[in-house]
Amino acid sequence: MSTTIRSFIAMDLPAAVISQLENAQQELKAFKLRAKWVKPENIHLTLKFLGNIPPGRIDEIAHAMTLAAEGRPALVLALRGIGFFPGIRRARVVWAGLAGQVAQLFALQRELEQYLADIGFAREKKPFKGHLTLGRIRQTVPPSVMRRIVDEFLNFGSDKFAAGRICLYQSDLQPSGAVYTLLKHAQLKPKMDG
Repeated sequence: MSTTIRSFIAMDLPAAVISQLENAQQELKAFKLRAKWVKPENIHLTLKFLGNIPPGRIDEIAHAMTLAAEGRPALVLALRGIGFFPGIRRARVVWAGLAGQVAQLFALQRELEQYLADIGFAREKKPFKGHLTLGRIRQTVPPSVMRRIVDEFLNFGSDKFAAGRICLYQSDLQPSGAVYTLLKHAQLKPKMDG
């Protein structure tokens, strides 16, 4: 029996946004991309991948999340555009971008990163890129096809939505795909109208 759990910290998305992302995945499939698509219910905004952690550290991680969330209002975000990592010439990941309070999202992620570093979690070497992974591409796709996709989704977007909860998830890798279990969460302040 494993003495560690595979885990990550992410922000939840509203059901309407998940539905839009699922529709985008269906449209992307029409381009015949050979990809492993993320189950719509598993799409989330990752803030930090922790890897394998001892269960005894869950509470201190949750405390770091609470400190990062403290006093912050929920973020107002929107979906905006479709892109590829590392780029259209060697695309490996297809993602949906974000608009809205992206600067506040980056500030939240930096603060969370600091609180986690304070309790011994290594800082990310790569810069944070707020995005929503839709799928992982399993074959080389001609750049011309990728450009068509980018052009097709140039106006892809959503209405504004509130992202107000930071979650610690356990990730169990199964043959049918990853299964996520919510372990702890920290709430941002509700957005005030006006």
